[in-house]
Amino acid sequence: MTAAGFPFDLTPLRPAPVETWHPRHCGDSQMRIARDGTWFHQGAPIGRRELVRLFATLLRKDDDGFMLVTPAEKLSIQVEDAPFIAVLMAAQGEGAAQDLRFCTNVGDEVVAGSDHPLRFAVQEGAPIPYLHVRGGLDAKLSRALYYELMDLAQSENGVMGVWSGGVFFALEGG
Repeated sequence: MTAAGFPFDLTPLRPAPVETWHPRHCGDSQMRIARDGTWFHQGAPIGRRELVRLFATLLRKDDDGFMLVTPAEKLSIQVEDAPFIAVLMAAQGEGAAQDLRFCTNVGDEVVAGSDHPLRFAVQEGAPIPYLHVRGGLDAKLSRALYYELMDLAQSENGVMGVWSGGVFFALEGG
């Protein structure tokens, strides 16, 4: 077990500079990221966490969908919801000086704020929280983090929300 209690290492890997690579679309990767964050290849789950983390560094979202990109090729990948799941959260400070740091299932770490906004989408009548990670890639907050976030909520001018990175995020869909 690692220090965080996970059976795998969440040390951040640096994402590849996929925004600067422009190969022609070469086909389908035959990969899929399920709603729960599980990565699949040809219908079977990818069991090696390190391989998933490596693939995540090659992921980007284009106008025509999610892609795995290298300097030589670009392969489509199916994403059922968000490509990542936020699995850890730490709050530091309070009120407008509060920072909420998140870690995803693939090791990305971000502080919610203007560059990494929190948003809430309403699905089946319930607000679902998402965090912008990088490029066009979001992380859906795990159910446990959603409840932790709700515990930090406060009212600002009659609107419930949370502060992070100097930004107030309303806890409502939109």
